[in-house]
Amino acid sequence: MLCSIVLAAIQREENKVKLSLKDAAKKNQVDVCKILAKEVVQSRKAVNKLYASKAQINSVMMSMDQQLSMLRMSGALSKSTDVMKAMNGLLRIPEIQATMRDLSKEMTKAGIIEELVEDTFESMEDDDLDELADQEIDKILFEVTKGQLGGAGEVGTTLPQDEVVDDQEDDELRERLTKLTH
Repeated sequence: MLCSIVLAAIQREENKVKLSLKDAAKKNQVDVCKILAKEVVQSRKAVNKLYASKAQINSVMMSMDQQLSMLRMSGALSKSTDVMKAMNGLLRIPEIQATMRDLSKEMTKAGIIEELVEDTFESMEDDDLDELADQEIDKILFEVTKGQLGGAGEVGTTLPQDEVVDDQEDDELRERLTKLTH
């Protein structure tokens, strides 16, 4: 901030010297013009030196900020190392491994049970849905064409009864489910 004020003052003085230089040139005073020109050169050199000094100061400030950041980072890493050591002391790895194995077994059982239930429902639904869909298609064709479609035939209004699931297959599924849950 101070540097900016000094630079502005030097530039104001340089502008005054330039005006004086123009006046001296109009009056044809060569010696005075040379002296004033030297002052302009010196003020420009001073401005350049101030800019260079300002850049060096900024560089030093950034370097100090970087060192401060590194010091803070070092402190944070030291604290996190202490926390990790404390956590390692609190954790009981063998107990956690045993718990994870038990959890894995339970999840496997649950997955197998879910698959069995899905397989059962899929085997029960596929044939029934196809038959119901075919009957519904025949019924709609019959209604739309008013019985004129050749292959439609007579359509009843009652839905077919569900097929009885094979008792032996049902017993096998229950047996597998019992084995998994015990």
